[in-house]
Amino acid sequence: MASLSWSCIFCLFLAGFGAQVGLCFSSKVYVVYMGSKSGDDPDDVLSQNHHMLASVHGGSIEQAQASHLYSYRHGFRGFAAKLTDEQASQIAQMPGVVSVFPNLKRKLHTTRSWDFMGLLGEETMEIPGHSTKNQVNVIIGFIDTGIWPESPSFSDANMPPVPAIWRGKCEPGEAFNASSCNRKVIGARYYMSGYEAEEDSARIVSFRSPRDSSGHGSHTASTAAGRYVTNVNYKGLATGGARGGAPMARIAVYKTCWDSGCYDVDLLAAFDDAIRDGVHLLSLSLGPDSPQGDYFKDAISIGSFHAASHGVLVVASVGNAGNRGSATNIAPWMITVGASSMDRDFASDIVLGNGMKFTGESLSLFEMNASARIISASEANAGYFTPYQSSYCLESSLNITKARGKVLVCRIAEGSSESKLEKSNVVKEAGGSGMVLIDEADKDVAIPFVIPSAIVGKEIGRKILSYINNTRKPMSKISCAKTVLGSQPAPRIASFSSKGPNSLTPEILKPDVAAPGLNILAAWSPAVGKMQFNILSGTSMSSPHITGIATLVKAVHPSWSPSAIKSAIMTTATILNKNGKPIRVDPEGRMANAFDYGSGFVDPRRVLDPGLVYDAHQIDYNAFLCSIGYDEKSLRLVTRDNSTCDQTFTTASSLNYPSITVPNLKDSFSVTRTVTNVGKPRSVYKAVVSNPVGINVTVVPEQLIFYRYGQKIRFTVNFKVAAPSKGYAFGFLTWRSEDARVTSPLVVRAAPSPMGLMR
Repeated sequence: MASLSWSCIFCLFLAGFGAQVGLCFSSKVYVVYMGSKSGDDPDDVLSQNHHMLASVHGGSIEQAQASHLYSYRHGFRGFAAKLTDEQASQIAQMPGVVSVFPNLKRKLHTTRSWDFMGLLGEETMEIPGHSTKNQVNVIIGFIDTGIWPESPSFSDANMPPVPAIWRGKCEPGEAFNASSCNRKVIGARYYMSGYEAEEDSARIVSFRSPRDSSGHGSHTASTAAGRYVTNVNYKGLATGGARGGAPMARIAVYKTCWDSGCYDVDLLAAFDDAIRDGVHLLSLSLGPDSPQGDYFKDAISIGSFHAASHGVLVVASVGNAGNRGSATNIAPWMITVGASSMDRDFASDIVLGNGMKFTGESLSLFEMNASARIISASEANAGYFTPYQSSYCLESSLNITKARGKVLVCRIAEGSSESKLEKSNVVKEAGGSGMVLIDEADKDVAIPFVIPSAIVGKEIGRKILSYINNTRKPMSKISCAKTVLGSQPAPRIASFSSKGPNSLTPEILKPDVAAPGLNILAAWSPAVGKMQFNILSGTSMSSPHITGIATLVKAVHPSWSPSAIKSAIMTTATILNKNGKPIRVDPEGRMANAFDYGSGFVDPRRVLDPGLVYDAHQIDYNAFLCSIGYDEKSLRLVTRDNSTCDQTFTTASSLNYPSITVPNLKDSFSVTRTVTNVGKPRSVYKAVVSNPVGINVTVVPEQLIFYRYGQKIRFTVNFKVAAPSKGYAFGFLTWRSEDARVTSPLVVRAAPSPMGLMR
């Protein structure tokens, strides 16, 4: 008893006197994950879970029920409960338990884009040569912040009845009832047990229902599947029609994200219900912090593993950390999306007193009527703040007398999470008339500043500061923001988009592909800012673009597996911008590589005719798990069947993935791949290789001859170190026919020699 906390002793004291059952104050919420769904009746599963909990609660079913939050019993097995660390440790040792992990919080990864990618039309989004009308039978689940169902983006006008396979429901709640759903938004649920167990109970939550109080969920859903809406704009900017990638597809909403984030136990409950409800795809614009942990201690990896085994494709954002090796949502059974720009900017002009004119990114609709003095914010330092501190326009750091009526040049710390919008508030409160914000990392992310403002990079910032320092009376004027079309080069990989290599399994390239995620206009929640549409940036915005495209593929090829759809999207992507030159990365403009964009920038005009696909199924993912260290016992805990490691790979590089990564090449190495013909029945493909620097690559055979649709052919890719090199090198393998190009990135790093030198 010496190790028991006083709070636990108090709990035991209460229980001993028959008081109402309470939990130890030191308990916290855990996920108990138990692998694939068994054949047991769902009610029996709940009873079994209660008995497991009772065994760590002194046999008390009442305490077990009080600690229980969720049972996962449709797509996979497990439960969520409030447990002490000791109880969690005891359950982790019980038969059938794969993992026990705490209820962690995940973060959200926060019109013209479809025209930019080449998908034209209003409601049809037709791709030449194919009919995508079957999208009305495709159901997309969105795990996010909910939805604003009255938005015109979610109108069900002229939509046919709900597909008969749908088994979901419209869950009533605050400001939301069964009639809030329609033939477009066909289902809506919400989950907050995990949130309420972790957050301050006094915190006020808006809309305890599927209704969206933040806007994020409505934005992502309309980007993927919003109806065509005419004359949409953001306060006069970006005027035009808005539509999603699959405007006639159905939407099912699973609200798991609240004001502070999204908790694991709620996410898993949403996955569990979505699999049972009958969704075809799941879209997530959220994820864990980097580096990501073990696949089966991560809610999104677990949920997507079982979704894939049920034929559901999961599309997820790679994250907004922006650094090398920061990619998240890195499991091979999901498609992971990075963010790019498109050819539209929102810009304000900065005109200096000497006539020099610069352009900065902005969504501010405020304009200076006349020129004003421009100074560095360091010259307006207040109180105990040093000039250096004031240069970052921190709260209360500016002297009102010095700042009043002037344009201030502020900085933002590199890698900082500081609010750019808040800096304009600080300048406004100090009486400033305008702001130039120097932010090299995210200089292309437009912000709705509260005063005339613009974001510039370091080089333009240096020129403006030089003008200030060398001019007796420097002046400046900032215009309101305007829409600029045709900005070049485009696309560019956004600086905030998280990048590879994969920190958990470097043999699996992540991200898989890139799509527009910079300054995207889509539907919004009027609960925030009383707007129906808003402009946001983030990989949260790029992920639903891929969801929309995947929906069209599913509509045209309904029998394709999740991995086949992913393969079609990856192998048809491009690494060239609209000018036919290599895609580059913000902010420095370096040439992009596979760690930035995976296979490249998505090309929806080609995805329906990929020619060949790299398919993978449950048995392949089982072999992958064995290759990274799972033995048969641990594998069977996950699969709950008689799976073995007899078919395992020598390394995870051998998974039949559409990209090939060899992170530790020692002299020579070979991988095999199998492609399935989904193009012309009789076709011939020839291998074309671009070698990674310092690596010789050969393909055997060099030619693939197909005689029928669905035929599979296996080939081998041989890698050999040819010259010493440092770090990763990048190339590609393309299978070319008369009608198709099927391209896979090659990512190779030669292992150091025993002497510590590169081979």
